Amino acid sequence: MAQKKTGEPSPESIARADRQRLAMEEGARAMVDVAQQAIAVRKNMERLRALRQAREAEEARTSALVPPNAKKLTAKKKRKRIFSN
Repeated sequence: MAQKKTGEPSPESIARADRQRLAMEEGARAMVDVAQQAIAVRKNMERLRALRQAREAEEARTSALVPPNAKKLTAKKKRKRIFSN
């Protein structure tokens, strides 16, 4: 049984259009969220890179001031001794 063309949209087509509109709005919001997260990640990476470069520059400067023979002495590793009777 076919419906007659009356010019009014059916309830099903109205519901479908509403679902599509909501999906488009949610998709746009999701894209904005993803873009904001990407910006935050890039800012954090830039901050961490600057900290790492500053630390490496400080290490290079201090290693140039310390003579090569005056390196830190490392503690000897303790060895487990096994005694047999």
